[in-house]
Amino acid sequence: MPTNLKPKSTTSAIILTSTGSTDNVAAAVPFGMYTGSVEFISGAASQVAYVYKKLGGDVVDIELTPSNVYAAYEEAVLEYSYIVNLHQGKNALGDSIGDVTGTFNHKGEMIGSVRPTGSNLRVPRFQASYAQRVGDGLMTHTGYGGTRPIYSGSFKPNANQQDYDLQYIVNDASTSGSMPFTGSVDGKRIFVTKVYYKTPRAMWRFYGYYGGINVVGNLNTYGQFSDDSTFELIPTWQNKMQAIMYEDSIFTRTSHFSYEIRNNKLRLYPTPQSFGGGLDRLWFNFYIKEDSTSENSEYDDGTLGVNNMNTLPYENLPYRNINSMGKQWIRKYCLALCKEMLGQIRGKFTQIPIPGESVTLNHSELLSQAKAEQDQLKSSLAEMLASTEYRELVKYDVEKAEASAKTFAFSPLPIFVG
Repeated sequence: MPTNLKPKSTTSAIILTSTGSTDNVAAAVPFGMYTGSVEFISGAASQVAYVYKKLGGDVVDIELTPSNVYAAYEEAVLEYSYIVNLHQGKNALGDSIGDVTGTFNHKGEMIGSVRPTGSNLRVPRFQASYAQRVGDGLMTHTGYGGTRPIYSGSFKPNANQQDYDLQYIVNDASTSGSMPFTGSVDGKRIFVTKVYYKTPRAMWRFYGYYGGINVVGNLNTYGQFSDDSTFELIPTWQNKMQAIMYEDSIFTRTSHFSYEIRNNKLRLYPTPQSFGGGLDRLWFNFYIKEDSTSENSEYDDGTLGVNNMNTLPYENLPYRNINSMGKQWIRKYCLALCKEMLGQIRGKFTQIPIPGESVTLNHSELLSQAKAEQDQLKSSLAEMLASTEYRELVKYDVEKAEASAKTFAFSPLPIFVG
């Protein structure tokens, strides 16, 4: 005798409701990033009705709960914040190298930092920080500035001795006495930036009103003007080159010595001999090689500051600062996430048997659609943001300026009537 089946319910035990509730959002989201925002709570609750309609909830059961939608909505907002922060990070990193970073909690919120919050909402001030640091390093190498301390040292050449080990001289001096670099060398390599010689006494004498070559100073003679001198206006760069040549002349030609230096081994030409009752001291400038990440008390190296996108002081985007375009992206991305969850749930049962028939679930279609939609949304957002990077905006400004100039070129010019 057949048994009459009387199911307790003719619907699924768990189905998505047609509307959400603002009272349940805060307890349902896994991270709680935006639970302090009334706007986020309202947006997450409204998303339930959007998902219900888009997935056909009024036709077939949707095996999701409102809590699933709330969690997906939070993930969509965080994904949007992540992509936008990456974009802004590319814009700002070059000008932020070495800046103070922040300390973040597990939510990505900044704590215990001297930096103001909302740095990712600010336009970075143009500083060319990385280029400046490259320039600092080059200036240190060339001896024209930089950020490393430049020390000076000297030694007294010995008669008939041509070679001198500057590394040994500095290292020996750093182990004794009260030199500025005492205790700083300790076997570290020094980099010599300049070798020079100065006479211990300089004499300047002027002879006569028309004395053309009678000025003597520092073992050399310099010309003077006469009344019939002529002058030419020359470019500034020529004066700069002349100044460099003049300094080199003092430190090399006037010293009566030239030199070569290899691996901090100095060789003098010609071999020093007794001069004027005894050779004067030879001088050299140098700096001490430090690790690239070592801290320098005399300069803010930023070794503990921003060094890449990972240390930019960027928090999650505030929900209130995401405009209508961003909100629509979030809705669509949340829908794609809900499709993915529904596909995962339905994939646990390929078919559901019913009396006299079976129902085949569409989990594979849902999963493929969800993946394609997520990829398309993320790629389109990234492409759009890439086209609005600051360097691209500069190109757009140039194109608009050129187009405007061409437009004005076709305008008739007024005729001046005097």
